Amino acid sequence: MAAAVHAQPGSGARFEWGLAGAAELGRVCAVLVVVDVLSFTTTVEVAVARGMRVHPFPWGEQAAEYAVRVGAVAAVGRQQTTPEQPWSLSPAALSTAPVVADLVLPSPNGSAISAAASATGLPVVAACLRNARAVGRWLRRQGYGSTDAPIGVVAAGERWPDGSLRPSVEDQLGAACVLDALSGVPGGLSVEAAVALAALASTPDVPAAVRGGVSGRELAERGFARDVELAVRVGVSDVVPVLFSGVFAAA
Repeated sequence: MAAAVHAQPGSGARFEWGLAGAAELGRVCAVLVVVDVLSFTTTVEVAVARGMRVHPFPWGEQAAEYAVRVGAVAAVGRQQTTPEQPWSLSPAALSTAPVVADLVLPSPNGSAISAAASATGLPVVAACLRNARAVGRWLRRQGYGSTDAPIGVVAAGERWPDGSLRPSVEDQLGAACVLDALSGVPGGLSVEAAVALAALASTPDVPAAVRGGVSGRELAERGFARDVELAVRVGVSDVVPVLFSGVFAAA
């Protein structure tokens, strides 16, 4: 009975955090939306908008070997880029890197969640502040949001040094922007989704909140303030990256 309750039954849009939350909602939802604003899903939106197909891949595994197997280019860490290897998790860097047909993009949170969710066979959508409204519109046009075809919105969050989940301001607000666009779905919002959405009403300046949050400040102090600035451009994109057969491409 507890497992059934954790799935937030009787609602058309549901909300959870992290890999475990995605696994729970993936059992019962018709579609999953992954939100990792700094930076996986923002980088996916940038790449897909430029015509690239993105392969999510867990962090710390053999991304380069996998890329060779699938005929793709493997992204490297933000600080490992070179003129010969300019593709990384940095959305700012990727916005000017040469376009490749297929990019393997590892990350410890959003990419790992997306890769795991793809094994369920469900469509998985990458949402960020840039495209949250477009994602909400697309989901509603596809007929998702009833109690029979519920939407699971998953905020990726960050990790503490011990590997445990650290909920993050940017992903809470990114998920809230998606839920705001879903607030009128036939099945309504679960309590968890409604509480997540409430964060948006209490945040008059979303970009300032993301810049001032722990993750935004951390990236800026590491020299990646441009990544934050690109990520906080709310509602500027109509691109909806959808993961089918292990690859994100434009819907």
